[in-house]
Amino acid sequence: MPRKSFNLLLNSKISPFNKLIKVDSDKSISIRSFLIGSISQNISSAKNVLESDDVLSTINCLKKLGVKIVKKKPGEYFIFGKGLGSFVAKKNVELNFGNSGTLARLLIGILSTTPNIDLKVRGDHSLNKRSMKKLIQLMSEFGATFLPKKKFNFPLKIISTDLPIGITYNAGVSAQLKSAVIFAGLNSYGNTKIIERQASRDHTENMLLENTAALKISKKKNRIINIFGKKHLNTIKIDVPGDPSSAAFYSALTLLNNKSSIKIKGVGLNQTRIGFYKILQRHGAKIVFKNLKKKNNELIGDILVKNSVLRPIKVEKKYYVNSTDEYPILFVIAGLTKGKSIFKGIGDLANKESNRIKEMQNILKQIGVKSKFSKNNLIIHGKEKNSFKKKKITVKNLGDHRICMSSFVLSIIIGAKTRIKNFETVNTSSPSFLKIMKKIGAKFEKYR
Repeated sequence: MPRKSFNLLLNSKISPFNKLIKVDSDKSISIRSFLIGSISQNISSAKNVLESDDVLSTINCLKKLGVKIVKKKPGEYFIFGKGLGSFVAKKNVELNFGNSGTLARLLIGILSTTPNIDLKVRGDHSLNKRSMKKLIQLMSEFGATFLPKKKFNFPLKIISTDLPIGITYNAGVSAQLKSAVIFAGLNSYGNTKIIERQASRDHTENMLLENTAALKISKKKNRIINIFGKKHLNTIKIDVPGDPSSAAFYSALTLLNNKSSIKIKGVGLNQTRIGFYKILQRHGAKIVFKNLKKKNNELIGDILVKNSVLRPIKVEKKYYVNSTDEYPILFVIAGLTKGKSIFKGIGDLANKESNRIKEMQNILKQIGVKSKFSKNNLIIHGKEKNSFKKKKITVKNLGDHRICMSSFVLSIIIGAKTRIKNFETVNTSSPSFLKIMKKIGAKFEKYR
């Protein structure tokens, strides 16, 4: 059932704070827990699951495909897996991915090589506008068919292949496409090989690592992921850590807010997810990781952040793959840091929930921060954060949670009168965002 829409009004600066918080659970790992559990043997379990809109969309889609999922208590689930190729769907059933590009790409990876799949797929208004061309081309290599032909955005019809054959894939920067190929390869005949020249988000591989008959990773010149098709997958038991992408917004707020500090407990610190923190550490940010430990092949720890004097941010293209979700809030930090910041190789941000380059430029322009995008690079001419007087910001309905959250942080740092339309979209990834911001000291009003 869709949540009621609401808008947000902000009109005051946040005071200095010193807080201990726990952020929402990792969305990427939560979604993958249900998908992998559903194609594994026997009963898998997932604890501390993020109960956001995107994850609820995942559960709803899997139930439509015949998967039994039982909620034991808030955040804790049992997934009754029946193995690879076990999904069933009534004719003309429709799967709704909501706002989740992760769910769309990964589940289509599974469906493409599951026998007797003939169904419709779609998303919400925002997801339906996003190009799925690369995904469709890859799944077509396995033998799946998508209709109408030469249409690359939802809604679509998918017809799986009964004789899928493994492929070789030279991976790009998209962890979602890589995971889709892994999932498709698991139920294909023969072997699937993924050649990865730059490491992208690797939660899927980490969760499958114990299945040595189905997946092996070698590291020579490039990272090679070998998937051996038609092997049984063992049950999984996942305890989901805090989401480093959600933690980024509270970290940014702390860095920018005078005399402030924060400790964020139990966050996933996978090396493929902490580009945001590494970038800022290189530019003067006081960010420290403490209490590190390994769980479910994932590194987990606490993040300690203190208000810092930052230098203009210079980000090379190589950082894009490990900090994709955090670029909107990085743009905010750049806008409030005096000097010229440069972000290279970020053109793919145009095909997210919104065109995140264009929309963040528009928001920064409203407070007088100049920027220029050309040849895949964005230049932001930042100003002193205390130099903004009586500014107003309006954020239209974009269906983009990261833009909403970034605008929120920008507003309470400079005290701009800000209206953010359809803020309920933040529930797709961070349903506790407003509750935590209120605990930190942010003031806001909801209105319809």
